[in-house]
Amino acid sequence: MISYVAVHGLLLWGSMGFLLPVGILTVRMANKEEAGRRVKVLFYLHAILQVLAVLLATVGAVMSIKNFENSFSNHHQRLGLALYAAIWMQTFIGFFRPPRGTKRRNTWYLTHWIIGTVTSMMGIINIYTGLKAYHKKTSRNTGIWTILFTAEIIFIAFFYLFQDKWEYIQKQGLILGNDNNNPQQQPAPASDQDQEINVSTQRDNQKACTAKRNALRNLFD
Repeated sequence: MISYVAVHGLLLWGSMGFLLPVGILTVRMANKEEAGRRVKVLFYLHAILQVLAVLLATVGAVMSIKNFENSFSNHHQRLGLALYAAIWMQTFIGFFRPPRGTKRRNTWYLTHWIIGTVTSMMGIINIYTGLKAYHKKTSRNTGIWTILFTAEIIFIAFFYLFQDKWEYIQKQGLILGNDNNNPQQQPAPASDQDQEINVSTQRDNQKACTAKRNALRNLFD
């Protein structure tokens, strides 16, 4: 019985706690890319990860129905049932994607995004409730598993934020590199002709000042 519970937990961990969030990351990265081969690779990787997540969740759900007492008297079982329905709904919505440029595309995108995000977040929460239920049922310490799962979620969240700002970071480095490669220009030395003009101008100014002084002397003498 305990081994079935452990396998069930690992299957749902891999499904809801790893494949589903990583699949969201891949499609997020694809949305930032321009059209090309890389976008297609990320999109199909997203689809593969989501399908694998659904398959693992299905195996875990079948194992739960077959081997466990499902009275749905606790939050873990009730939330798990809702998540199982949501993940299959999300799969069908993904397969019936309208083409770009149509009015249905906006509605489809918003629905797909909301269900996917909520399902992923609630799946993570349900893994924590599952670890708590496992400890309550078997009296085994689940602290190490809680720490490992928390570390994984923190890493995924950090990577999500990092890739979201990666383009901005690259632009900052490019601007800094341009500033270093283009130091402040020093004024060019004056040519001989410019120097002669400056000397001539200074002489004219001196003559004008001398004439003014002489005029003042004549005025007051």
